[in-house]
Amino acid sequence: MTTLHTGADSIYDVLGIGFGPSNLALAIALHEHSAASGTEDGLRVGFLERQPRFGWHRGMLIDDATMQVSFLKDLVTMRDPTSDFSFLCYLRDRGRLVDFLNLKTLFPLRIEFHDYFEWAAARVEHLVEYSAEVVSVRPVTRDGEIRYFDVTSRTPGDPDSLTVRRTRSICVATGLEPHLPPGAALSERVWHNSQLLPRVDQVVRSGQPVRRAVVLGAGQSAAEAVDYLHRSFPEAEICSVFAKYGYTPADDSPFANKIFDPEAVDLYYGAPREVKQSLFDYHRSTNYSVVDMDLIESLSRAMYQEKVQGRERLRMMNVSRLREVEAGTEDVKVTVEFLPTGEREILSADLLVYATGYRPQGVGDNLGEIGKLCLRDDEDALMVGRDHRVTTNPNVTADIYLQGGTEHTHGLTSTLLSTTAVRAGEICASLLARRATAPAAPQG
Repeated sequence: MTTLHTGADSIYDVLGIGFGPSNLALAIALHEHSAASGTEDGLRVGFLERQPRFGWHRGMLIDDATMQVSFLKDLVTMRDPTSDFSFLCYLRDRGRLVDFLNLKTLFPLRIEFHDYFEWAAARVEHLVEYSAEVVSVRPVTRDGEIRYFDVTSRTPGDPDSLTVRRTRSICVATGLEPHLPPGAALSERVWHNSQLLPRVDQVVRSGQPVRRAVVLGAGQSAAEAVDYLHRSFPEAEICSVFAKYGYTPADDSPFANKIFDPEAVDLYYGAPREVKQSLFDYHRSTNYSVVDMDLIESLSRAMYQEKVQGRERLRMMNVSRLREVEAGTEDVKVTVEFLPTGEREILSADLLVYATGYRPQGVGDNLGEIGKLCLRDDEDALMVGRDHRVTTNPNVTADIYLQGGTEHTHGLTSTLLSTTAVRAGEICASLLARRATAPAAPQG
């Protein structure tokens, strides 16, 4: 069902492309501004999402997995602690506030936080068009200036269901896409961990025997996949392959975590390029290729217990790399090289899971020709303002905002939940300021 306005007289102030947590937080900020200021001062807002309903990493919503950020870093609290879109208000609405407090934890279950996102998304669903895949964004010129963008969307799988909407600004938050090693090909037996739960469920329901599964990767998702496969297939050997000597614990100490403070974004943004790189390198261990200590210890205990019992199903193939993968109809032949000696072992596996992370999609991947309007620095990286607005050619007065893909300018929090609420507030404030100085829309 179409929920957003279309037509020549319907010019949006902002259209969001993608509706994950980042643009959901922005939708809430804009919605709350309109509610507080009245419709006269409100912006015309819409969001387009290709999924049929809200969803955030559904393939990794393991039943007992917890969040890695505090519940206070929800969609609104860091921006406005009084908002009724907070996680605490969600708990009150669900009748679990006291029960959650009694748990004495800052880290909810991941499935619960996803339910919180769905709860919040349902309250602003009038701003969202689901099953709307953006296929093009084209500049619209008026009096020599590019003042608008025409955003064309369609229902996924239906090339004839095109809808065009005109907007003064877009906010791109298309999230991350699964990253695979060069030459890797997915199949019924070879997956990316983003599809872990539905794929495992499919195998379990089919009754297909699993004797061995191999997981490639050394981060949190890889360790979670190893643990989940180990529990889901009690007769199978689970092999974890990674180049490190062992899983690296995530650095969540109080001082290291200050890299996720809103003030840290200001410092990072204004720092010289070499300082930015140093900060990024120093603090990779807060987020990249690291694992929660609780999970590391749990896997270590499981390995030791199996060793005591004489039936070792959990196998850590450390300091190793995958050299060859040959997927057949009956199994997947995986060649693993032990790096110190160069010795190679060929494993016959029923499943291979690439837990090899994600990467942001570039502006050109989503926006086509308007990517040419964006300015780049001498290293060919997008130039982005502190307000998350892309720097464009001088004749472009329409705005492009990014949520994600700005680690080079805004630091580690670019793709994380830690500053989602604050970032949404900054973009909201920028949109309001820009709208106040925008030329009036043409009549007729």
